[in-house]
Amino acid sequence: MAELSLQHLEKIYDNNVQAVFDFNLDIKDGELIVLVGPSGCGKSTTLRMVAGLEDISRGKLLIDGKDVTNAPAKDRDVAMVFQNYALYGHMTIYENMAFSLTLRKEDPKVIHQKVLAAAEILGLTDQLNKKPSQLSGGQRQRVAMGRSIVRQPKLFLFDEPLSNLDAKLRSATRREILLLHKRLNATMIYVTHDQIEALTLADRIVCMSMGYVQQIGTPLELYDAPANIFVASFIGLPPMNFFDVRVEGEKLVGDRIMLSLTAAEQAALKAYQGKEIILGVRPENAAPGNEFEMKVTSNENLGMNTLVHGHLGSDGKGAKITCKFAGWCDYKVGDVATVSCVKKHFFDKETTNAIKVEG
Repeated sequence: MAELSLQHLEKIYDNNVQAVFDFNLDIKDGELIVLVGPSGCGKSTTLRMVAGLEDISRGKLLIDGKDVTNAPAKDRDVAMVFQNYALYGHMTIYENMAFSLTLRKEDPKVIHQKVLAAAEILGLTDQLNKKPSQLSGGQRQRVAMGRSIVRQPKLFLFDEPLSNLDAKLRSATRREILLLHKRLNATMIYVTHDQIEALTLADRIVCMSMGYVQQIGTPLELYDAPANIFVASFIGLPPMNFFDVRVEGEKLVGDRIMLSLTAAEQAALKAYQGKEIILGVRPENAAPGNEFEMKVTSNENLGMNTLVHGHLGSDGKGAKITCKFAGWCDYKVGDVATVSCVKKHFFDKETTNAIKVEG
């Protein structure tokens, strides 16, 4: 497999529109990196620069220590899986998977062995004589992955490969990609706008917005210690709640909300005494308690937990809030629920960067 070093990569198009700014990342051999962010954030452009499908405007790309910044795509030994499968409809599954090896004029016996091995890994052995039109979306995506596997590339690149699948197939194919990664111990870069895919697949996540890297870290680091409000709002479902509050001694005081601060939180917010900050509370960190009230506007029972939506205050005139309570709840519209915060996040109001709490 491969190690990669992306050093100060930038992409500037002919119309002077810049899509990627100063992208830096070192990828270990066998690591699965997920680039995540909203549409237009630069993640696919970054992937295409690695693949050689987009020229690199500035910066340097190294694969296994070799500078491939200006190398053509065919010389980078990478395989790319697209969201639209890109299969040849007139060919059988076997022929699709063997196509790149046939172009290289490899020994037919070697091709046969590689195709059968990839088909077994992906559960496609019984489908090899069929045409793509006879397969489900999930099976076609597996064929696209199989076509990449037979090439035995240094690097696998996935560009939103599950976007065309329904929810059930997405979940099943996501597990297959994870198993494939573990079985091949392959170096992979995976692009998605779906944070669930990012959290479940990645060794490390690169969260992007408007061409800039916002944070790089493990899924738990991005979820538990987001670097700024963008990451905090993008990672996590439902998204984090945000409230304007003022630091007053040992308390956080806002409209229809007042919370006590621990000693560690007080120390972290020492420089913000008398000033406004932004309080972030994940829905799953809001539990039934006695710290503040919310007036319920809707109640969504999901089986093992319930999403309770409302507004702060018994009068329901405060900021919107969503709580994710454990178990089955039967709140009615207009009910008043009492809530406590299990964990709080703090953000600077001007920079939107996280204020770290030690301990």
